[in-house]
Order: sequence, then C-alpha cells, then structure tokens
Amino acid sequence: MAQSLSRSPLAPAAFPDLPVIKGVRFASAAAGVKYQGRTDVMLAQMDPGTTVAGVFTKSATRSAPVRDCQDKLGAESQVGTAILVNSGNSNAFTGHFGQTSVAEITEAVAVATGLPASRVFTASTGVIGEPLPHDRITAKINCLVDDLNEVGIKDAAEAIMTTDTFAKGASAQIQVDGQTVSIAGIAKGSGMIAPDMATMLVYIFTDAKLADSDLQLLLAKLCNRSFNCITVDSDTSTSDSLMLCATGASGVDVKGNNDFAVALESVMLDLAHQVVRDGEGATKFVEIQVTGAVSDAEAKVHGLSIANSPLVKTAIAGEDPNWGRVVMAVGKSGAMADRDLLSISFGDVLVAEKGWVSPDYREEDAAELMKRDEIILKVDLGLGDGKATVWTCDLTHGYIEINADYRS
Repeated sequence: MAQSLSRSPLAPAAFPDLPVIKGVRFASAAAGVKYQGRTDVMLAQMDPGTTVAGVFTKSATRSAPVRDCQDKLGAESQVGTAILVNSGNSNAFTGHFGQTSVAEITEAVAVATGLPASRVFTASTGVIGEPLPHDRITAKINCLVDDLNEVGIKDAAEAIMTTDTFAKGASAQIQVDGQTVSIAGIAKGSGMIAPDMATMLVYIFTDAKLADSDLQLLLAKLCNRSFNCITVDSDTSTSDSLMLCATGASGVDVKGNNDFAVALESVMLDLAHQVVRDGEGATKFVEIQVTGAVSDAEAKVHGLSIANSPLVKTAIAGEDPNWGRVVMAVGKSGAMADRDLLSISFGDVLVAEKGWVSPDYREEDAAELMKRDEIILKVDLGLGDGKATVWTCDLTHGYIEINADYRS
C-alpha cells in the first residue's frame, strides 16, 4: 500500500538534513512483514547512560508492544537501550500470540546487542488482528546490528511508514554555555490519527543530558501542546507510541533549560504538522484557532470538535466557506458556548460576529480564501480568556479509497 500512494500535495519538498545525534545509531532492513521490495524494520541502539521517556495510546485495545514498552519505562539505563520497529503489521488484537512475538523479538535483539531484554523496546504498526510473522524480523536482527550507523535516521524513517506518502523528520540545535545540543526526530502517521496521547509512532533523540523523571515530565507537557492537538480522522490507534531518548553525549545537563524545551517543542510540532499534512487523502492543511473560551481546556474541546467534524472537513475539501457547519461543531462540543457571542473568521475574512452573519461579509471573499492549500479558521467565543490551537486536514474521497483498500 505505502509505495503505491501518490505523494501528498502538502508534503515538504524533501526530507530535511538532520544532525547526527551522538550516542545513537540506526539500521533498517527489508523483512517482508507485509510489504515487498521496501524496508519495513528499523533498529536504533543508544549508548549506556541513555534515559528514555514515553507516552502511549490510552486505547483499551492497545497492542502487545505498547503494553511491553509501558512496563519497561524507568528501568536501569546504564547498560544502553535499543528500539526496534516494524511496519505492515501492528501486532494488535493478537492475544497471547502478540506477547510471544514481542518476547521473541526483544530476546533476539538482546542477544545480538548484548543488552538486557528490559532495555529493548519494540513497536509495530500496520494491520490489526493478524499474527505478526516475527520470525521474518528476528532473521534480520544480526544484519541490522551489523549495519548500525550514525547517519541512518532517514532510512529508519522510511522503514516505519505504512500509508504515509513521505518520510517525516525534524530537528533543532541550540547553544548551552557554548556547547551545541542537538535534537532529531522521526515520525510515521497518516490515518487513524486523533489525539489521545501522541497519535502515531514518533521517535525523538537528543544528545542532551536529562534524568528519566525530568525527561518524562517534559515530554508529557509538550505532547499536550503538539501531538495531542492534531487530528486527521478522529480515530485513535491501538499502537500510538512517542518515545524520547536522551543519550547525554553532549555532556550538557538541560534540566530547567527553557531554550531546550522550546527547541524540543518545535521539533514535536514540526513532526505533528507533517502527520496532518500527510493525512490520508488530504489536500488542505487547516489550523483552527479558538479564543474567548472559559478556559484553555474548553477552547481545546471546541477546537477538536470543529477539527473532527466530517461536515466541516468535507466543506473545506469542497472549498465551501460553510460557516454554519462551524456553528454546529461548536454547539455539539459539550463545552460552554453562547450563540449570541460567537464570532467566526476564515483567515482574515470575518464571516459571523455576535451570533449573526457579519454585515460586511461577502461570500466570494471567503470562497477565494478556501482555494488555498493552507487555511486558518478562527472562532472567538466571547466568554473568557481561554485559547487553544489545533490542526487538521480536509476529508476527501481519497480517504475512502485508501482505507477501503488498506488490507489488500
């Protein structure tokens, strides 16, 4: 499926040049889990002393790899760490077979790398409900270990794609006391994207030094301002995983460093936006700005109600400035709203104010704006100081085509 899809019209021009992160090496291979003629397994190995943080799907039907990763967070870090990811099969809803597959893969990686199985994390993405042919993966592990290198992150990003139409990467570098600290991340995600922790698979690496507990707190905080603010189709995956690994190779302790937090958030936002830009069948990238809510939390509820509305998303796909659908989405959200205080804008075009169509509104102005690839939709509730921004894409017939054929 992945190699047959046309590249998203919203995709960046090329995969970015990512800095080498000292203390982490990558390798990828074609194991034939589902896809033929493309890489579908990646391995990342981190040096001893690497700390690891993670957030995972809250789905009640989360996969065996997710459960295993959750159990392993916080284990001894002095011996090093490895992450193995496969695409093509999610190893979800596979009962005891799923647990067996995780155990076989982690043990094989542990033996090949000399790491304890407690420091081997795995993830799987793809079709749900089919046993993972883990023997195809374990057969490649020795080759993966032999091929580990510092510059293989782009190949790793390509190996974890499913219905993605482009590999996703982002980076940032800052100076701390005259020393360079680097951050680089990769992600996969295109469909089954809705915020309930991280939504998709994301792996971020830094050579900064930060304790496990501090890394975890920072990741959870920034996730709520990035990955938990995107949606493609309102569906939360069984396999969502976001992991952040700090090798400490730079020797720079970034605890409490605001510049590092800002840089990390920029990488997370970049990757989150790329997922939306690669939304299945997407032709428009949509930013929804909600202001005037009674709280930031309620503003986010309104924003996601708009972003997840099939009626709003299809109107955007059809380039129709149908503001009545935005009114509907606000009204159904469950958060506080007052019809007579509501204002709506498409970009800089004020469509409605104080619960009624603006007297200066011209339909042709908004219709022209809707032809753009990137659209900003603004809603002010007139109730308080709460605000939030969320990101989504339009809903086209391409989404149906991709998902109707997904298992074939």
